[in-house]
Amino acid sequence: MQITGNHQMARIVHHNDESVREGYIRNGGKEVKLFTSTLKAFQCNNRIVMAQRKHLDDFLRGRIIGRLECGRTQLEVSEELGIAQSVISRLWQRFQDDGNVSRCYSTGRPRVTTPNEDRYLAVTAKRNRRSTASDLSRQLSSATGTTVSRQTVYRRLGHIGLYARRPVRCVPLTATHCRLRLAWSREHALWTPQQWSCVMFSDESRFSLQSDSRRTFIWRAPGTRYHQENTIERHRYGGAGWLVWGGIILGSRTDLHVQSVTMTGHIYRDVILEQHLRLFRGAMGAEFLFMDDNARPHRANIVDECLQSEDITPYGLASILTGLESNRACVGYTWLTNCSPSTPSHLSTGTSEGIA
Repeated sequence: MQITGNHQMARIVHHNDESVREGYIRNGGKEVKLFTSTLKAFQCNNRIVMAQRKHLDDFLRGRIIGRLECGRTQLEVSEELGIAQSVISRLWQRFQDDGNVSRCYSTGRPRVTTPNEDRYLAVTAKRNRRSTASDLSRQLSSATGTTVSRQTVYRRLGHIGLYARRPVRCVPLTATHCRLRLAWSREHALWTPQQWSCVMFSDESRFSLQSDSRRTFIWRAPGTRYHQENTIERHRYGGAGWLVWGGIILGSRTDLHVQSVTMTGHIYRDVILEQHLRLFRGAMGAEFLFMDDNARPHRANIVDECLQSEDITPYGLASILTGLESNRACVGYTWLTNCSPSTPSHLSTGTSEGIA
């Protein structure tokens, strides 16, 4: 603060008390007690620097109005609460005009949908999870007359945790399959790694040029990937392609066998059992167990006779498994997701190279 006239630049000395109300001016060894509103305004403005551009909550607004109604001046309330006097003045004027001190929020652009319409979108998406955003938009327009864009549908469903995701594919399972799978899982839940190391899992898959593009999306919430309503059943591949057989065991695997013809009981015995399975049986001994995927050629009489002659124990999954999907994914995923074969020969070559 600058003092004009015969006085020199004054140094203001004030107390450390929170409610400073007086200061002193030292000039020529004399102390003159000075009450100045200028000093008070200076102190108040310093205290409210960090409070600028922050909205007052309803509780603080009530405290301000309460003090003013008790007879306090706006300047006193400003000093005590550290709030600019202009803010207090506008708040008091508004309270006298309409009796309301709550903050008036700016509405911005109004929402195109009502809460009821948002719930309609959510219910419709859950009832038909394969419907697209365009389908939901048309259904909403037909039911309520409100027209919304696809992005609006995405946002409304995203607010309740529904997002467009690909469904999980699974093989068609009967009630018997489900019951036997559950019983088998409970029976082997406590098996040790040593016990599993003697079991070979095998599977055969047909890789075709006409596969599922999986570009169909569904509406689902996080954590519900494997719920029944979020899965789509898909049978085996069709069209031209190659048949691939492979076996896996803990720490090892068989060579990949690729053929263009259909698997038969004779081929399964002469190629799979004689050339692949017999080697593992000889290396592991009598504890070796073999699991197949219950395909029709695997249940042929000549196959059973070959297994008995080689002292190979087929494990009890014939009526449980319709196909080991995890093994099928291991056989073909690495290569098939990185190239698009155009001919059956290209498909065969790429499959063998991708697994190698």
